[in-house]
Amino acid sequence: MPALLKLINTTPQLPEDADAVVIGGGIVGVFAAYYLARRGLKVALVEKGRIGAEQSSRNWGWCRQQNRDARELPMATKSLDLWERFAAESGEDTGFRRGGLLYLSNSEEELAGWARWRDFARTVGVTTHMLDSAQATERGRATGKPWKGGVFSPTDGTADPASAAPVVARAILKLGGTVHQSCAARGIETESGRLSGVVTEHGTIRTKTAVLAGGAWASSFCRQLGIRFPQASVRSSILAVSPGAVGLPDALHTAAVSVTRRADGGYTLAISGRGRVDPTPQQLRFSPQFLPMFVKRWRSLAPGGLEGFRSGHETLARWRLDAPTPMERMRILDPAVDKATIRLTHSRALAVLPPLKNTSIAAAWAGYIDSTPDGVPGIGEIAAVPGLILAAGFSGHGFGIGPGAGHLVADIVTGNEPIVDPRPYHPDRFRKSAWGQVADF
Repeated sequence: MPALLKLINTTPQLPEDADAVVIGGGIVGVFAAYYLARRGLKVALVEKGRIGAEQSSRNWGWCRQQNRDARELPMATKSLDLWERFAAESGEDTGFRRGGLLYLSNSEEELAGWARWRDFARTVGVTTHMLDSAQATERGRATGKPWKGGVFSPTDGTADPASAAPVVARAILKLGGTVHQSCAARGIETESGRLSGVVTEHGTIRTKTAVLAGGAWASSFCRQLGIRFPQASVRSSILAVSPGAVGLPDALHTAAVSVTRRADGGYTLAISGRGRVDPTPQQLRFSPQFLPMFVKRWRSLAPGGLEGFRSGHETLARWRLDAPTPMERMRILDPAVDKATIRLTHSRALAVLPPLKNTSIAAAWAGYIDSTPDGVPGIGEIAAVPGLILAAGFSGHGFGIGPGAGHLVADIVTGNEPIVDPRPYHPDRFRKSAWGQVADF
């Protein structure tokens, strides 16, 4: 596990009915439930393990607009405002702060790409500053190296992955919603073709609306309902070092390594985009649709091992509603760390940021990043099952845009004007090829 998650109370009694049931207690699921509860709906949030225990606590904690794909940028911008507003509305602290994100590079090609994004961002009102060599070297003085250039995005920031999802869940409880941990959703029931209930291991909740925010488990859950949702997980390994480094930026990206200050004063270290693809039956099933993604990102991805089979989240098996499911056998996805990646990440970090030599490795962990063929999440009502809203496939971007995604889900459920245009996210697009549509960042 990456860090000690905040503990929250589990509602002891499963409700007989609810206006909406949210399946999955990651950052998207908790924000969806929170915004539904704020609108006065009776909401039940069910989580097979612990709130925030999978990828929502295993990420860097970045909340950024910088380098977002054009389809996600509006949601990223709205999410930054929502991160701030949440603290004022709820009295809970997610650790969010707009400390700015710093990007440094010695690659002319990379700098040119950032400049093109800056020009695009200006058209939608996003502020980002290109840095010349002198400015980049000054901002990156902790590296002790000269840089050709960089980017500083002052309005972007970070939140605390170890506490964010749990404190949002705590806010749900304050609003009268219920939160049920160690309570796997096994499936749904329908009446006249429309969703009528969510079946959990502890009983059925009658409802006309369910939100599937199941992260890496979403595709196999959809399969039980005859819904084809192409999803593939990438196993990412990162580490944390102890406090002791002085003068480092709060959040820094370079091609070699990325570094983020943690709540305890230590740092999270990672190599952007690097991961292993563990073969599973689901991976093979959807491989044709993911070919454009792999072609674009093959330099960062490597074949994995049998972790995916062991975890069971990408099974093609069918399960019964009256017997334990793979989700109950694997309450929390906690895959094996890629030790070679950890060694490489640490050595690169020490080379880029000499002050880190005053620290030691405190923890290393891995997590599964649930991805879609184009790298953009699927959010929207499933036509085949009216009342079922999908919110999954966030492709490593879900933590930062979690508030916006949750708000959009609540808009869809209640019929309010959507916070952003929902069309780029609708799951119907997965019926088409992703060639030419893969997210740039």
